[in-house]
Amino acid sequence: MSDDQTWQPPAGNAVPPPPAAPQFVPPQYGQPAQAPSPYGQPAPAPSPYGQPAPLPYGQPAPRPYGQYAAPAGAPFGAPALTGAPGWTPPPKPGLIPLRPLSLGTILGASFQVLRRNPKPTFGMSLLMQGIVMAVTLVVLSVVTAIAISRADMATGQDVDTVTAGATAAILLSAIIPFVLSLIAAGMMQGIIVLEVGRATLGEKLRFRGLWRLAKGRIGALVGWILLLTLVVVIAMAIVALLVFFVGQLGDAGFAGAVAISLIGTLGLVVLGAWLSTKLAMVPSALMIERLSLRDAMARSWSLTNGYFWRTLGILLLVNVILSVAGQIVSAPLSIVFSLAIPLLTIGGDPTTAIIAAVVTYVLLIAVTLVITAITLVVSAATTGLLYLDLRIRKEGLDLELTRFVEARQAGDDRVPDPLLPASRPDVGSQAARSAAAAQSPWA
Repeated sequence: MSDDQTWQPPAGNAVPPPPAAPQFVPPQYGQPAQAPSPYGQPAPAPSPYGQPAPLPYGQPAPRPYGQYAAPAGAPFGAPALTGAPGWTPPPKPGLIPLRPLSLGTILGASFQVLRRNPKPTFGMSLLMQGIVMAVTLVVLSVVTAIAISRADMATGQDVDTVTAGATAAILLSAIIPFVLSLIAAGMMQGIIVLEVGRATLGEKLRFRGLWRLAKGRIGALVGWILLLTLVVVIAMAIVALLVFFVGQLGDAGFAGAVAISLIGTLGLVVLGAWLSTKLAMVPSALMIERLSLRDAMARSWSLTNGYFWRTLGILLLVNVILSVAGQIVSAPLSIVFSLAIPLLTIGGDPTTAIIAAVVTYVLLIAVTLVITAITLVVSAATTGLLYLDLRIRKEGLDLELTRFVEARQAGDDRVPDPLLPASRPDVGSQAARSAAAAQSPWA
């Protein structure tokens, strides 16, 4: 028996030596530094330049900033989500995102039309309003001067007849500027509607390009505006005649006339709000889809079904905002013109008062022109945006717009433009519209 009592492990149960400390591998030129590997694992191989280093088995790969991992229970290889499960942000190639529009989006985009393409929108509107105002001043000034001179030259029994004729001539002369203003408003409304449609696709056309698209449709739009104005005038004339004839029946007739006046006015307001809302999309249907007037009215009526109160509320809100803003801007000049001029005339030089009056009046006209031009552009843009929003919600227009934008970015010209009449489904084809709406995620 030996004195060496050192115990030896049995064969096959040798204890492995302790692991060596991790060694830091200095990076080579053009390659990122490698982190030391855990104990007992080999160091990862250096990755090629610009590529991430391979990760140990079982460690998840880092996600890009702003993305979320696949939900629990998803199959292997499922893509990570962006923002929220099953949701991707809608594309925005131009003026608006291709999805149903919120109130804030409509308000912002309506005013953005002015900044995005100011020359064919605000510039042309300002020019047309200036022409209308100049014609109005010239026509009324000339007719009024002639009427006053004839009234001064009249003598004897002809004074009353000449005065009545002069008054009628002045009133009739006001019809010319009124019709001219309607024509200018119709032209600009058509241009703005087309600008909203092309801006949605990311296009920025000049006035010549917009006018080329509007060619052949301005007459229909002006005719629609004149027809609408004629209906309003006839309705007001009927109520006024009823009040006049009932008022001739004595004391009881006077009370009846007051009642008819109140009820008729309230009825006209309600009826006008209802019809103007239901037919608000007629200009857009005339210009973008190039429909006949009858089909455009039916188109607007069907588009606003189910969205009457939303359409009315947005149109009313925009008009109130524009009206209040216009009053805030023009009220100081009106106060100066009405108060300062008499004070200068009483206690100062008449020449100075005349110059101050002329300058203030010119400024008031300029401010009025700018406010009118802005109001016309924003109102027409709001109508065009509501038209696109209704088609997105009811017909899945966003899918067609997205398909067209993606094809155009890829250089594919085979996808038709959904805002041109050649690619528009037939107005009477309800099956085509229902199929498109069924594919929309917003339905």
